[in-house]
Amino acid sequence: MTEFSRRLVRRCWLSAVQNPLQVISFPALQLHVSGTAMRASQEDFENAMNQVKLLKKDPGNEVKLKLYALYKQATEGPCSIPKPGVFDLTNKAKWDAWNVLGNLPKETARQNYVDLVSSLTSSSKSSSQAKPGADRERQGYENLVVTSEDGITKIMLNRPIKKNAISTQMYHEIMLALKTASKDDSTITVLTGNGDYYCSGNDLTNFTDIPAGGVEEKAKNSALMLRDFVGCFIDFPKPLIAVVNGPAVGIGVTTLGLFDVVYASDKATFHTPFGHLGLSPEGCSSYTFPKIMGPAKAAEMLIFGKKLTAREACAQGLVTEVFPDSIFQKEVWTRLKAYSKLPPNAMRVSKQVIRNTEKEKLHAVNAEECRVLRERWMSDECINAAMNFLSRRAKL
Repeated sequence: MTEFSRRLVRRCWLSAVQNPLQVISFPALQLHVSGTAMRASQEDFENAMNQVKLLKKDPGNEVKLKLYALYKQATEGPCSIPKPGVFDLTNKAKWDAWNVLGNLPKETARQNYVDLVSSLTSSSKSSSQAKPGADRERQGYENLVVTSEDGITKIMLNRPIKKNAISTQMYHEIMLALKTASKDDSTITVLTGNGDYYCSGNDLTNFTDIPAGGVEEKAKNSALMLRDFVGCFIDFPKPLIAVVNGPAVGIGVTTLGLFDVVYASDKATFHTPFGHLGLSPEGCSSYTFPKIMGPAKAAEMLIFGKKLTAREACAQGLVTEVFPDSIFQKEVWTRLKAYSKLPPNAMRVSKQVIRNTEKEKLHAVNAEECRVLRERWMSDECINAAMNFLSRRAKL
């Protein structure tokens, strides 16, 4: 890597570390603001700013960007500063969020800021006042919708605006949801996505949030998190079913080899573009994919990044069955409800008989994949590929 490239990457990382709002979002968020006739006073506005500092729960990057944009609009008016460069991810996200407000009047921005803070504080109070019998863990998910009904626990990825890209927080929420589902009284567990996508893989901005320990510490922490995440799928004791409602990318594809059944809409596609990003396989796919579809077909996906249609994925054994999108939800959920009425202990035992002989092997593969990825994340090749990808995205 050239000295210029090193300075460029370091600038991006330092921006992520030093940003007091900790807002990294890409591309720009579309803010939905109301044109209410109400007008908040300056005192209301200042009180709202103080309330933000007292929030017990982090509202998330998207909300922080909204707060930042509304604050700037309310105090300075329309965005008039130069647009940051494509590699200044933090300031570019903030600029985009502010700029999208256009000529929104200061008074309206002030009122919208107060309204947004009020909704956050109300939500915080409601959460803290939940009834003792309520399922508090399920209420605490920011990026998932978790429900349990008719013997089925459904874990739905819920970042449709980001095509269900998995952020660091989302990784932890999915792990919590799987661990909780493994102990509840449901018969089967289903993972699906909200919106047009099943999962678009990793949110690449995960890798711009560099801790004080630098890139090496970030790579180490990310490898440990990924190993634990994939381990939750390996060890899951109940029938685990993927309902792939749309395109799947990266980790959304590689973990499918650890599910017991995979149903897909005919609008779904399956893509593992590791080579384009200077990365290597994950999710035990280096073992499960060759076993499922044969070494040559697995190499096309994992090494060369070939994208499969739902029909192709089904023909190669990665997908159990494909349904026309128009009847996908109805057909799949009718079938799943029938499965949920089968004897639960018998299904657990059957899964154990099928899967247990490979558990040790899968954990070993997972550990080795994470070790290799840790090295890849620190390589110049991977860093340059990620920066090139973000640069292309910025031009779209």
